[in-house]
Amino acid sequence: MATHVKRAFKYRFYPTDAQAAELSRTFGCVRKVYNMALAARTEAWARQERVNYNTTSAMLTAWKKTGELAYLNEVSSVPLQQALRHLQVAFTNFFAKRARYPHFKSRKKSRKSAEYTTSAFRYRDGKLTLAKMSESLDIVWSRPLPEGAKPSTVTVSQDAAGRWSVSLLCEDPAVKPLPAHEQAVGIDVGLDHLLTLSTGEKAANPRHERRDRGRLARAQRKLSRKAKGGGANRARARRKVARIHARITDRRRDHLHKLTTRLVRENQTLVIEDLTVRNMVKNRKLARAISDAAWSEFRSMLEYKAAWYGREVLAVDRWFPSSRLCSNCGTLAKAMPLSVRSWTCGGCGAVHDRDVNAAKNLLAAGLAVSVCGAGVRPQRRTPGGQSATKQKASQREP
Repeated sequence: MATHVKRAFKYRFYPTDAQAAELSRTFGCVRKVYNMALAARTEAWARQERVNYNTTSAMLTAWKKTGELAYLNEVSSVPLQQALRHLQVAFTNFFAKRARYPHFKSRKKSRKSAEYTTSAFRYRDGKLTLAKMSESLDIVWSRPLPEGAKPSTVTVSQDAAGRWSVSLLCEDPAVKPLPAHEQAVGIDVGLDHLLTLSTGEKAANPRHERRDRGRLARAQRKLSRKAKGGGANRARARRKVARIHARITDRRRDHLHKLTTRLVRENQTLVIEDLTVRNMVKNRKLARAISDAAWSEFRSMLEYKAAWYGREVLAVDRWFPSSRLCSNCGTLAKAMPLSVRSWTCGGCGAVHDRDVNAAKNLLAAGLAVSVCGAGVRPQRRTPGGQSATKQKASQREP
């Protein structure tokens, strides 16, 4: 049966002065409505009252009728309603303990974006026109949309570097499950090498942030010397810093996309370690290197692409001693400092590369989970993977 996967196709565009002004007003109104609704829901929660999307939508109607907030009528109402829906999702995730309590959007730090549904835009003959605009957007179509694509939502955003982007959510019929096969691989992430596979292959760590560290430091020093207060010189210096950060992020994301796509295409089962990156970055000596490696983003890409193409991703418990366990005989070494990159097993005398041995052990543990629910457990369900609830407590290691 054909799958219907929705994908977001993102493009750069260059607005006219009038379009830029209209979008900037919309971003401001979206932020204002979101913050006001969050404040209202927070106050109601303190009084133990229930406030949902419908209630905040009625509040928005009342706000528009006041003289102080009459300017909300000047922009399209759809992005404002979408902001309330996003807030509802945020609260749903919070109550389900999947996320923290929603926070207020900052004018300087929060992402500038607005989401339009089908009633607020027109896409025809490769031209996109948003509500409240008479001209279509000047989009750079870097790749074609799927044939006959009908966008369901359009999200316009501007990043800290001043770049304008539009993202069109469409069904992509080209995304179909790949033919199944028996190939499986264990993946150990690291810093010296970004990835080490159970096959012995190692993927180099490009260290994108380190490559531009000098340029970034110079730009940040220039920014620190500019007087605070919103002057034009400080704004230009801030954009220069943001452009360097954007360059680093784009390179990193491009590299991870290529790497994860290849792994998903070549392997039916992929086994990774369930690392808590948010705790690991608290180590001051390794925080910058771990953030640059982007292990969380790697895992996220691997999981959603596996779901697209009919693959399986298994996450092995973070406490499983993959580095200290001999993949040849099963002997467990007593200690294994990070400085030890190769070691000899005291049981069978096998000489191991630390990372390759860990990847082999992850693969074996993951396959054991998949086949018979053995002792090593995933922490959470991954797309197409095994659920921890399927394993009995008596089978788990202490």
